[in-house]
Amino acid sequence: MSLSHLYRDGEGHMDDDEDERENFEITDWDLQNEFNPNRQRHWQTKEEATYGVWAERDSDEERPSFGGKRARDYSAPVNFISAGLKKGAAEEAELEDSDDEEKPVKQDDFPKDFGPKKLKTGGNFKPSQKGFAGGTKSFMDFGSWERHTKGIGQKLLQKMGYVPGRGLGKNAQGIINPIEAKQRKGKGAVGAYGSERTTQSLQDFPVVDSEEEAEEEFQKELSQWRKDPSGSKKKPKYSYKTVEELKAKGRISKKLTAPQKELSQVKVIDMTGREQKVYYSYSQISHKHSIPDDGLPLLAPPLPQPGREAKAPGFALPELEHNLQLLIDLTEQEIIQNDRQLQYERDMVVTLSHELEKMSEVLDHEERLIGNLSKVLEMVEECERRMQPNCSDPLTLDECARIFETLQDKYYEEYRMSDRVDLAVAIVYPLMKEYFKEWDPLKDCTYGTEIISKWKSLLENDQLLSHGGQDLSADAFHRLIWEVWMPFVRNIVTQWQPRNCDPMVDFLDSWVHIIPVWILDNILDQLIFPKLQKEVENWNPLTDTVPIHSWIHPWLPLMQARLEPLYSPIRSKLSSALQKWHPSDSSAKLILQPWKDVFTPGSWEAFMVKNIVPKLGICLGELVINPHQQHMDAFYWVIDWEGMISVSSLVGLLEKHFFPKWLQVLCSWLSNSPNYEEITKWYLGWKSMFSDQVLAHPSVKDKFNEALDIMNRAVSSNVGAYMQPGARENIAYLTHTERRKDFQYEAMQERREAENMAQRGIGVAASSVPMNFKDLIETKAEEHNIVFMPVIGKRHEGKQLYTFGRIVIYIDRGVVFVQGEKTWVPTSLQSLIDMAK
Repeated sequence: MSLSHLYRDGEGHMDDDEDERENFEITDWDLQNEFNPNRQRHWQTKEEATYGVWAERDSDEERPSFGGKRARDYSAPVNFISAGLKKGAAEEAELEDSDDEEKPVKQDDFPKDFGPKKLKTGGNFKPSQKGFAGGTKSFMDFGSWERHTKGIGQKLLQKMGYVPGRGLGKNAQGIINPIEAKQRKGKGAVGAYGSERTTQSLQDFPVVDSEEEAEEEFQKELSQWRKDPSGSKKKPKYSYKTVEELKAKGRISKKLTAPQKELSQVKVIDMTGREQKVYYSYSQISHKHSIPDDGLPLLAPPLPQPGREAKAPGFALPELEHNLQLLIDLTEQEIIQNDRQLQYERDMVVTLSHELEKMSEVLDHEERLIGNLSKVLEMVEECERRMQPNCSDPLTLDECARIFETLQDKYYEEYRMSDRVDLAVAIVYPLMKEYFKEWDPLKDCTYGTEIISKWKSLLENDQLLSHGGQDLSADAFHRLIWEVWMPFVRNIVTQWQPRNCDPMVDFLDSWVHIIPVWILDNILDQLIFPKLQKEVENWNPLTDTVPIHSWIHPWLPLMQARLEPLYSPIRSKLSSALQKWHPSDSSAKLILQPWKDVFTPGSWEAFMVKNIVPKLGICLGELVINPHQQHMDAFYWVIDWEGMISVSSLVGLLEKHFFPKWLQVLCSWLSNSPNYEEITKWYLGWKSMFSDQVLAHPSVKDKFNEALDIMNRAVSSNVGAYMQPGARENIAYLTHTERRKDFQYEAMQERREAENMAQRGIGVAASSVPMNFKDLIETKAEEHNIVFMPVIGKRHEGKQLYTFGRIVIYIDRGVVFVQGEKTWVPTSLQSLIDMAK
């Protein structure tokens, strides 16, 4: 829209209606002169530079102002400017034709001062004029205005790889020619005069659909709203449904189960519509509102269009239509049912074919089983025939074993599934009884071990072994041993004398890995132990020449803890026999020594303390110490029991009955001007009588150190009296030597303990000082191979109970308490270790 519609009066003032309005629209003059470098520019005057929009300017040269207003002169007369006359349609058409015939004006035809100095108004300026620079120029002239500039745009494009004459982009896919403009014929809307595409756009962007087809389709849609001029009725279009479509629809729908088939025959009356309708199945109701394409019957007229008034047909037979529709529905249902039945029969044929293949495989397998069983039956019948009394070729045990091996190797499944117990009872047991008829286990203990081992692998039930059962009815080998082998053992045990134990022990050692475990337990518990218990009751240690350990200890590997009930009467009989015993009789040691490792450490120590230690104390108390005439028999009788009694018990005897008398004799001797060489020899002689284990005990060590101190004081006190030359030096040397030996012995013991700990895999950190008393006890328990562990869920006065070997203890503030008969008794660590051993 141009500014030429602003009408001014003769004096240049705007109209009254346009007084307060300013237009900023882009005019055709602006577009035509946008790229015109030769257009006349308006140079600002000095007055305009001073006053801006308020400067006065000539009305002929000015363009519409941008906000400046001029005072209106209401006293001036009103003048009107004619805008021309209205032209007719013919004149406008001629004017448009003349505009189309006008050729575009080249830029060279324009004068240098082209461009109006002021906006043309009153219709003298035609917007259709094509005198602007950029409308019809060719590509070669496009951008020619850059010759008046520095050409920076062209230079930038060339630096980025642009080649003149080719399109933009990496692959030169841009258009070469500028977009052409096509002038519309009239002033109508877009598309009112047909297609406005140029030749170039049709070449660059061809279309598939033609405009004629689009126009034809548009006219066709438009004609649907018009009435048919011919007045003829359209023929109805019929939709046909094929049998294949019905089959496909029947396959998609769910198959009716037996109850649904019964419901499908129910008569249904539909009263939801204007008319009452009768259906003969629920499936027909589902077709009521179905899609027309899917729900049409085989032959049906088209449905009336919605929105129109349904005209009454000229020839209407509703009964006939109903019957035809019913026949059509029944035919559809019959077709669907027949298709389903056919599919069912086909599936049944496939299923039966697979079942036939499986049954043929089962039949072949059963035939193989029958063949194998018939062969097994022939072999068993052959064994029964050869076992008859009058048979010329009787069956032997080795041949029977080979037959069973054949059954196990070739017919393994049948052999495992068959009743081996009955088969073995009928065939093997008679042969086995005949084989062991003349057998004496005590004379030939290994007789029959090989043949029984072979039958064990043939008859023993692996499943019974895995479950640890002893069911005689399920395992043929166990029944064989119990019914055939066991009677011979019972007969021989009843005739066996317990004091002659070696043959019986050898016999059981030979069969222990062959016979079942429960049968061995039965022999030991029910046959052997009662005989031993009765013999122990009849044993008298004072009259019997054969020691009891000679016929009890050989049973230890086999019976082990089963002999525990025999130990108590044995200790009782030995205790009674030791009442009148004197340590000079060494036979007691020979009888007791084999039982040291058999009895538990606690029971052995209690037995020694009760029966031996008091006798030794009496004997040691009768010892007379005389340096000039010494009798050592009593001392030897006591020291001889060192390995039998504990070190603590022996040290207790020495402290009570030996060292007081020995130190008293030493003091008496030193007070009578003795010979110190003889005293030194006497001291060293008595010390050599003790073992290193006794000498390492702190109490014994203190007693001998006390004797050295007495001798040193005796030598030091006789300063003014007569003193044997070199006595002081000898005693000092003796003291130094003894102390050094003690130090070396202790160092050697520590080194030996460290080596033992290293061999057990205990690190250097474990050999350090324990953190608490419990760690010390644990370390000592590891050194002496004693089990030290807490008792789960047991406490005494809030303190955790522990087992130290067989002793129950608890620790309270660094003190060990041992469980006594009635109370808890505190004890030392060394005594605890001795009691545990």
